[in-house]
Amino acid sequence: MNFNVFVTRRIPDVGLEILKSKCARVDVNPHDRVLTRAELLEAVRGRDGVLCLLSDRIDAEVMDAAKNVKVFANYAVGYDNIDVAAATTRGIVITNTPGVLTDATSDLAWALLFAVARRIVEADRFTRAGNFTNWGPMLFLGADITGRTLGIVGAGRIGSAMALKSVGFRMKILYTDERPNPELETKVGARRVLLEELLREADFVSLHVPLTPQTRHLIGKEQLQLMKRTAILINTSRGPVVDEAALVAALKEGTIAGAGLDVYEEEPKLQPGLAECENVVLLPHIGSATTWTRSKMAEMAATNLIAALEGRMPPNCVNPEALKRRG
Repeated sequence: MNFNVFVTRRIPDVGLEILKSKCARVDVNPHDRVLTRAELLEAVRGRDGVLCLLSDRIDAEVMDAAKNVKVFANYAVGYDNIDVAAATTRGIVITNTPGVLTDATSDLAWALLFAVARRIVEADRFTRAGNFTNWGPMLFLGADITGRTLGIVGAGRIGSAMALKSVGFRMKILYTDERPNPELETKVGARRVLLEELLREADFVSLHVPLTPQTRHLIGKEQLQLMKRTAILINTSRGPVVDEAALVAALKEGTIAGAGLDVYEEEPKLQPGLAECENVVLLPHIGSATTWTRSKMAEMAATNLIAALEGRMPPNCVNPEALKRRG
């Protein structure tokens, strides 16, 4: 079919092969970096579809530059980088890749929890530097995990998966969400509480909420002060959910014991002072970075894009009303 498609960053080959099998032209960003604003605006001109990433800001300006575009297929489960309302009024379909990265991201949240609690990164640096000369009873004392209280903020797919994986550690589970989660309550005895109670009681607080106006800076100075001084904060959701300046202060002042972050408020920029904190583990947004998961995301994004171009309802359509507007 005579479709002209642009991919804003190189994705696993399985996705590109699907696009090439259905489209007359498939161009991929040749640079191993995010496109500049000017480059993005130029690249989308004349395209029928665009496969974009979370790092691409897709707003009205981009949509108007891409006058012929019918779909922006986001290579992510989140889509806060896209102005969905602006797309819908223009009859542009928006899609995402939900579900497939649930296990990978919840596994990484656990990896961060263990790394911070047991001071893995600090100990690794210490050992590599040749400082390990003998065993000592006070060397890198960390936090116990088994039998402690895990607080899940946002009990959707990923938050639920993390809670369910706590069974082997005999943890008490608290969660806060707009809706009850009967599965968690039945399988792990989870208790739904208000955020304030969760913060006061949890030894580990793991964030799994989407970024919305209501969740921006959900965790700030006031919330951090509610937490135990021995508590650890994990964020694999979206950076702006946490007031990063307040977190840096809390880490330096000992308001909380530590944090594990995969996302940042002004990603990829870090809040000044964050990198200097020894009690935080910092990752470069790799929650879904397993070979199988990223390949499946590429397949899903490409399949979504092709369906929209062919006038069909994509499997993962964020704004189905856009198709109705197109008639």
